[in-house]
Amino acid sequence: MDAVSLFTGCGGSDKGLVDAGWRILMANDILPYAKEVYEANLPETDFLTTSIKEIKSFPAADLLIGCYPCQGFSQGGARDSERSVNRLYLEFDRALREIHPKAFVVENVAGMARSNNRHILDDQLCRFRSAGYSVPDPLIVNSVDYGLAQERRRIFIVGIRSDIGLTYKFPKPTHGPELRPFKTQREVLSQFTETWPEGEFCDQDFHWYYLSRNRYRGWDEPSKTILANARHMPLHPESPRMRKVGTDKWVFEGDHRSARRLSFREAAALQDLVDWEFPDTVPLMKKYQVIGNAVPPMIFKQMVDAIPEEVFL
Repeated sequence: MDAVSLFTGCGGSDKGLVDAGWRILMANDILPYAKEVYEANLPETDFLTTSIKEIKSFPAADLLIGCYPCQGFSQGGARDSERSVNRLYLEFDRALREIHPKAFVVENVAGMARSNNRHILDDQLCRFRSAGYSVPDPLIVNSVDYGLAQERRRIFIVGIRSDIGLTYKFPKPTHGPELRPFKTQREVLSQFTETWPEGEFCDQDFHWYYLSRNRYRGWDEPSKTILANARHMPLHPESPRMRKVGTDKWVFEGDHRSARRLSFREAAALQDLVDWEFPDTVPLMKKYQVIGNAVPPMIFKQMVDAIPEEVFL
């Protein structure tokens, strides 16, 4: 089955599709270093490095996926929902109406569902439904509940073409109380034997903003959210724990010189991009950026696998 991927990044969502047996006809992102990483891993896909506004037509496909930019909705962003970048869902809507696929899947940050952003979320749902799709209420998914060794809350919007007559139901969590134990950092990071991998982690000072919250999670816990900003990357579990000493002020319980952020390879593994290749031509900070912005493949695969098989017959 064929899919088109928009706002693709380095290919986390697309890896999930490939793992599920899909063929990706076209991918698109405006960032050249995202393309470098993508093509090092999924070279068969036609990847267009251009603004989506310049793409005049899209190939026919059974599935359309997209993770349009979210800077105005992100917990770590400017939180201005009226920025023009946050209207790029209109381009996804344009592609949806042209391709008219049997189903679509959108992933975005959970902040899109906050009350001050709800009007934009509602506009997306209205547009997708008026385009001829049955779209249930979106779901905020915490990836740790679905087997990822990371706390990561994201919103998913899924639609099935109305004329098919089927309704999408989100998959149920597989991990948590009375289910399977949460996956831990130890299970993922034990493969990395080098304690201080030279040139693979951000070694900048821990500034006041970094120390304004607890960045630590232990070996036998899931990681905190992998972020796109290298300076805000969670601590490696070998680091000393952190202790709160005041309002928005934390300190290390041990020598801060023994603390380090996760390396980009460790961050990628916690994003379920364990074997993903990252060309040396991509700068360290850009590697962190595309990793933090990626959709964990195993999570995306579960959301797509929950689309009834009959949709694509």
